[in-house]
Amino acid sequence: MLVQIERVVIAGGGLAGSRAAAELRAKGYAGQITMLGAEPHPPYDRPPLSKKLMMGELDSTSLDTDAAALRLDLRLGEAATSLDEQVVRSGRGEYGFDRLIVATGAAPVLLPGPGPQHVLRTVDDALEIRAALQKGTRLAIVGAGWIGAELATAAAARGCAVTVLEAAAVPAAAALGEEAGSQMVPWYAAAGVDLRLGQPVESVQEGGLALPGGGWLEADLIVTAVGVRPGTAWLDGSGVDLGNGIVVDSRLRASLPGVYAAGDCAAFWSGRYSRRLRVEHWDTALHSPRVAAANALGAEQDYDPVPYFWSEQFGRMVQYVGHHEREDRLIWRGDPAAERWAACWVSGTAGTDRLVAVLTVGRPRDMLQGRRLMEAGQAVDTARLADPAVPVRDAAVT
Repeated sequence: MLVQIERVVIAGGGLAGSRAAAELRAKGYAGQITMLGAEPHPPYDRPPLSKKLMMGELDSTSLDTDAAALRLDLRLGEAATSLDEQVVRSGRGEYGFDRLIVATGAAPVLLPGPGPQHVLRTVDDALEIRAALQKGTRLAIVGAGWIGAELATAAAARGCAVTVLEAAAVPAAAALGEEAGSQMVPWYAAAGVDLRLGQPVESVQEGGLALPGGGWLEADLIVTAVGVRPGTAWLDGSGVDLGNGIVVDSRLRASLPGVYAAGDCAAFWSGRYSRRLRVEHWDTALHSPRVAAANALGAEQDYDPVPYFWSEQFGRMVQYVGHHEREDRLIWRGDPAAERWAACWVSGTAGTDRLVAVLTVGRPRDMLQGRRLMEAGQAVDTARLADPAVPVRDAAVT
């Protein structure tokens, strides 16, 4: 049943904000919706920026957001700057609300130093970097996570001389851990990319990177890909509880009444994992607004997904589903030196083992079946799980 509200403000003009507006209308809300977007562009999709757009296969990733059909007061190039009780302020005006859905995403972390450094977050970032990826360009990428790997893939294919510097011992260490992340090391060399592991960067200077101990890496173009921080600085002093994002409950409600959060900026409580999660991936931006919008209108729905992410790098489709901790046990499905394999993480003891995460390389069926087992919370037989000839679903203990 809809509650009686007349004004909704959506702070954020990306996928999560766009989805929130569409969900509000789909659920019968007929009142005013004002959406503040910091960028001058209508809502667009981010994943293709480091994939098809960077490879020149696309020039635009705009979403099919019909502001007129949604009766949406879309204010582009107008970022939310503060929140004071029931009013959102920007550099151009003040917007009172009955409900506020915050979808301000995240912003890339920059390295110290006066030299020019690029990040890959917006469509303008992507187009500027792509224009610079000419044959022979000496590109230095700081960070061997998902974005760093995808950019290295595109740049190497365009004939650039690519060097990737990673402070950790393996690529994607924060997401996967050393044992799984180490399997990606040969991919870089095979693509002609110089991967330097255990290599921190001191600062960005004109013409290159200053390395600890007086080292130097000359570069024509430097892209920093060392992670992001939630876009919540504008909420400082507002009374909204912040902690690695906007602290929300399982229904995406913030500490201030009438305020909800969705997408990259939401640190939500997961009963499934008994911890707070902030997930920076497209799947979250797509699906969390449905719950935020429903609850803003009076529903009582929980948001507790099995997180999902994919990456296209070095000619491989890499997919990760779930959430694992360092203490969880790793089980291989297939030879990780081969082209197609999977890594599974389980938690528990023999007979009560639960699948908590799956990483697949070229085995999408393993990912899909593993996700269903995680959603159902079924125990698994680890011996069957380790056999790549046995479908993942058949590892379930019934």
